[in-house]
Amino acid sequence: MSTPAAKRSLQSIVDSVTNITEYLYNNVTGARVYPVVPPEFSNWRDEQHAWRETVCLFDLSYHMTDLYIYGPDAFKLLSQLAINSFKGFEPGRAKQLVVCTPAGYVIGDGILFYLDKEAFQLVGRPSAHNWVQYHAETGGYNVTLERDEWSVADPHRPRKVYRYQVQGPNAKALLEKLNGGPLPDVKFFHMAWITIGGHRVRMLHHGMSGVAGAELFGPFEEGPAVKAAILEAGQEFGIRHVGSRAYATNTLESGWIPSPLPAVYTGEELRAYREWLPATSYEAVGSLGGSFYSPNIEDYYLTPWELGYGSILKFDHDFIGRAALEEKAKEPHRKKVTLAWNGEDVARAFATLVTEPKGQRAKYIDLPLSQYATWMYDKVLNRQGELVGISTFCGYSSNEGKMLSLAMLQEEYAEPGTEVTLVWGEEGGGSRKPSVERHVQVEIRATVGPVPYSEAARQYRATVARR
Repeated sequence: MSTPAAKRSLQSIVDSVTNITEYLYNNVTGARVYPVVPPEFSNWRDEQHAWRETVCLFDLSYHMTDLYIYGPDAFKLLSQLAINSFKGFEPGRAKQLVVCTPAGYVIGDGILFYLDKEAFQLVGRPSAHNWVQYHAETGGYNVTLERDEWSVADPHRPRKVYRYQVQGPNAKALLEKLNGGPLPDVKFFHMAWITIGGHRVRMLHHGMSGVAGAELFGPFEEGPAVKAAILEAGQEFGIRHVGSRAYATNTLESGWIPSPLPAVYTGEELRAYREWLPATSYEAVGSLGGSFYSPNIEDYYLTPWELGYGSILKFDHDFIGRAALEEKAKEPHRKKVTLAWNGEDVARAFATLVTEPKGQRAKYIDLPLSQYATWMYDKVLNRQGELVGISTFCGYSSNEGKMLSLAMLQEEYAEPGTEVTLVWGEEGGGSRKPSVERHVQVEIRATVGPVPYSEAARQYRATVARR
């Protein structure tokens, strides 16, 4: 008798399929859903322009999972899982938490808020949350957990907190107006309290667009009033409310790769974890996509260096994966870059929509976000047609007037200005994902650029690093 779906695990899926890559490549899940927030409030082009030219409001209240970790062992638990150093980490601060397997491959990341003594909040895609929760429940830690799942399954379920970002050159002036005076002087990724519309709001200094901005959060029921106050006060500063279409593209300019495949599908040491993960988990229901295909799922696993996390990897504490990463530190690493796609080649791909019959067209390039799978992996080739790297998150920036993607390339091809070729579309006419129509692969020339691609974001990041 078959096991009921509700009781099945990721391990049972791995055991039941011939090849886990094939399974994920043809999984019915398509592009990532950004629930509740409308696609556009005005138009996505002007919404993109706002974070570079005036000020914008992002609503992050629905599309991320929150995991709260409380108790005397919370700090110990997190530090024993994170590749980050926890030296000097104290209440009122935040950091990007990155967790790896014992073999040194990335499972996921999220923003970790140190809310109070023995109180933490992890925010992001659920892969890192699952890893933390598993160890909290099985490792004998004296902690309690509270999980507030992202709103994909039930978009109408209230969340525990609202979460907004105010970003752009006019962000500081707008926040000072809302607060009725100067903002607390806090460093990057430090928190303070301000007042908006009569409500006490927690503020994280968090700039994404090349200038100082803020992430704001508080009780969910206060969210509508806080948002209304921001939008009303922001009129004189040219505020734009950003919809879900433009929101996901800001990372193309700032350089964060949001969707690496969790490296958990192989290894006997991870069997118990895969048995713990349900068949409904993020790791089980997500989909692979793109022109890169390998029957070996481990070819999709990524190291911290490839994702740009080498600078936060610290061997000053014991953590899962440390021994493997110490060995990998001695090896060469692919380097994270931004690829600027050749405009003429992109235009030719679009032209096939009206010049070629169905089935003979290029894979449709959706705008502004061009993802059509949970985890995108496209081949990047050198002039000899050899594989030299992988392109991941991709889309269009109206600020730059270019199609951009975040990629990782062999170091000799990672110098800005280097010409490479990206293969767009899937092999054999495409997978069985509903988001994939029959198509042919096309080659698109691309020029290697820096990370972040935005000059303003690079200058801001350098300024933050000196503080």
